[in-house]
Amino acid sequence: MPKLNWLFSLFAIAGFSTIALPVSGQALLPYTLNLDSEELEQQGVALIQDAVQLVRFEQYDLALPRAKLATQLAPNLFETWFVLGSLYVQQREFDKGIEVLMKARAIAPEEPGIMFTLGSAYFQKENYAAAVKELETGLKLDPEATEALFDLGNSYLMLKRYSESIAVYERAIAQDEEFWPAINNIGLVKYEQGDISGAIQHWRNSVAIDPEAAEPQLAIAVALYTQGQQQEGLKLGEAALSLDRKYADLEFLKENLWGERLLGDTQRFLATPEIQAVIERFQS
Repeated sequence: MPKLNWLFSLFAIAGFSTIALPVSGQALLPYTLNLDSEELEQQGVALIQDAVQLVRFEQYDLALPRAKLATQLAPNLFETWFVLGSLYVQQREFDKGIEVLMKARAIAPEEPGIMFTLGSAYFQKENYAAAVKELETGLKLDPEATEALFDLGNSYLMLKRYSESIAVYERAIAQDEEFWPAINNIGLVKYEQGDISGAIQHWRNSVAIDPEAAEPQLAIAVALYTQGQQQEGLKLGEAALSLDRKYADLEFLKENLWGERLLGDTQRFLATPEIQAVIERFQS
């Protein structure tokens, strides 16, 4: 499973009280407003509040121009740059996002959410070493940030620094024992290390927490099938794909950080006549 939604860090700075904005009316001639810097900054705060509310409803295209204007009206507030940079990352404009987030960090160098979002941007650019650096810096300021720990574990996983990956996932689980994505990803690591029974146990633990989680169920199915427990594997594989058919796509699995060993076994599993029949039935 990949990193979780980046919005956890965005909403961490969205604690402003709601400000009602006036409704603009039509006018033949524009008014000349004498606004001082404090009034402009207040308008910037109102705009960034508006942008965050739009993000909550996933209206990113509407949020972006508000965030841009907010940086012009309140350029000395790190929140305006932070929200704008986070939106660029959400839109997969990673270079723009990183550039803007650097401005936020220059204003607020002790704000961990900025580092966490930079880590997310670098991770999605596949610059895993830079992601590790940013996430570790942020975690020194906020060592109990569960989702940042998860992102750091994922970054170590992609660098094949497996022991460090497991250690960080375990820190995330220590913060939240119900955080099954970290448990699931320890299974991914163990499978790549050849510890199949250990991987299966972690995936079973994930399913025990969330019985509707398709990913660990499919992983168990593949592992059992590969070990020779074919009927049980096929049955569980059909159940997993019925929960979420996206997991029949190898590229999707790769995006979810499945390693080479598990992907190879999954490719063979998905090619079986029984699973092909399941996939075709879902597609019809």
